[in-house]
Formats: sequence, structure tokens, C-alpha cells
Amino acid sequence: MFHYDDGIHITPIGLAVDVRRRQGRGFVSHAHADHMARHARAFCTPATSALYQHRLGRRPVTELPFGEPLCWGDLQLSTAPAGHILGAAMLLVESANGRLLYTGDFKLRSSSTAAVAEPPAADVLIMESTFGTPRYRLPNREEVVDQLVEEVEAAWSRDETPVVYAYATGKAQEVTRLLTSRGISVMQQRMVYAISQVYQSVGCDLGSPELFDPQRLGRHVVIAPPRKQRGAYLELPPRKRTIALTGWALDHGAKYKLGVDVALPLSDHADYDELIECVERVAPRRVFCTHGPEAFVDDLRGRGWDAQPLESQTRQLEM
Repeated sequence: MFHYDDGIHITPIGLAVDVRRRQGRGFVSHAHADHMARHARAFCTPATSALYQHRLGRRPVTELPFGEPLCWGDLQLSTAPAGHILGAAMLLVESANGRLLYTGDFKLRSSSTAAVAEPPAADVLIMESTFGTPRYRLPNREEVVDQLVEEVEAAWSRDETPVVYAYATGKAQEVTRLLTSRGISVMQQRMVYAISQVYQSVGCDLGSPELFDPQRLGRHVVIAPPRKQRGAYLELPPRKRTIALTGWALDHGAKYKLGVDVALPLSDHADYDELIECVERVAPRRVFCTHGPEAFVDDLRGRGWDAQPLESQTRQLEM
């Protein structure tokens, strides 16, 4: 049903899946740069379509709302929420021979800006496995948000501006909503702000964030992309407290590697326990893992699953 050629391809219909180079037909699981390209025609959810076209310009798109099947030859395609960012989708491909589920980036925990993930049962599972080692077990989300609020209030007490670094698409909007829901005012760097306007245009309320204005910071939290992200420049005040929100905050010395004052473990990806839970919920006959450590493949095999790294697959696989 699929083959791997520097990316996943649904063989019978010539559909590339999250391939970063232009394709005739490409499924885009979500609107992060490492999962999309200017395809001749893209297939994605309506929210991803809005973000995809904001980032890459007007493109031909076929929208696949969650749970609405598309018949294509002898196959049926449908999407399910992935919980990663707004519009992020898993792709389910069904044929007379069985069901294939591609997760894309996902998490099973709740989100303020994305639908909760609902991985359906499948015979073959292709899964993202970024945090595929046991040390990546994320703490309770509300506890992390409490820590963030404490950092913000402590910064204000020292007459510092809290600056949160978060990816411009997805994490920045999630953090914005978490803060505004606690009554905290937010200013966003221009790139973040433009993407937030897309979020709000498709019905995702972020609580009225403002465009960054250094002349009237007051008691605002500033949200900006990581400094290495293209277009991330921001004229920051000299007195500031910089905060990174990422699952990699669990690594020793993360704040030094990230160049911030504090790093907190808030992630849009599944942690180790969620990865295991996803496999158990899907209950596949075969598992292919991508974007993660090969140790996770060995872990799954030790638990009795037929697992292997996706990147080792170069031939067509039939069910």
C-alpha cells in the first residue's frame, strides 16, 4: 500500500505524505515547514489549508475535514485529529486488504488550540516517535503552566519583561491562549501575530493578543519565535526574563543550550508514555517509526510488537 522514497508515498494513488519537495499530490498533516511544500495539489484539513496558504501563498487544495471520507480509486482516505497544532491530522487509508494509519506529529494530551487526538485502529501504523526514550516523560501540563505564570509574575516584580520563545506556528498560539485564559495580557512578534490572525479567522479564540509595541510593554508577556527561526528579529528591552517552552527542557542543561534564563517542559509532541499508549490504542500488526531514536523500535519489539524504523524501508509494502 505504501513505499518509502525519501518520504512516504501511498503507492496506488501516487499521494506523497508530508514530503518536503514539490509533488503532484501531497498530503500535508499540519502547517509546519518540515511537513509541507508547494505541491501541485495539497490535501489537508480546512484549518491546515488556511495556515498552509498563509505561509506558502494561494495553492490548489482539497480539504479533508476530520471524519469525512474521500473515496479515491479502491482506497478510502479520512483524517482524525492529531492534537499537535490547530488542524493537525492523522491520515487513515483503508482498502479491501486493511487499514494504514499515519500519525504525523501528534500528542494525546489536551490542547487549548487543537482538537484532542483520536487515533483509530489500523493494521499498519506509521508513527512519529520524537520522544521515544523513557526519560522523556512530561510533567502534568497544569503544573507547567503554573510554573510559567510564576516566572511571569516574578519577572514583573523585578521590573523585567517576560519573553517567551515559542515556534511561530502552533506553540506560540497555544502559549498565548494559556496565558490569556489566566488573565495575562500578551504581545506577539509580527510573524507570530500574523499567524494568530489566521487562527482567529478559522474560529480559534486566542484571547485578543496584541502586536508587539516596545513603547507600551507594561504588564505584557512578549511571545516571539526562537531567535534562530527565520524572520524572528525583535527589538527587546534590556531588562527581560527569557523563557523557552519545549519538551527538550527535560534535557540536562537545556536552558544553556537554548540560550534562555529558564526552560519549561511544555511540548506539542507525544512523550514516551503517549507513544506507547498510541501503539496500544491502534493495535497494529506492524509498526514503522520515524523521526525518533532506534531504541524506541527495540523497545516496541521487546513489548511484542512487530516494529522497525521507517527509513530502512525502500520497497513497496502490501497488506
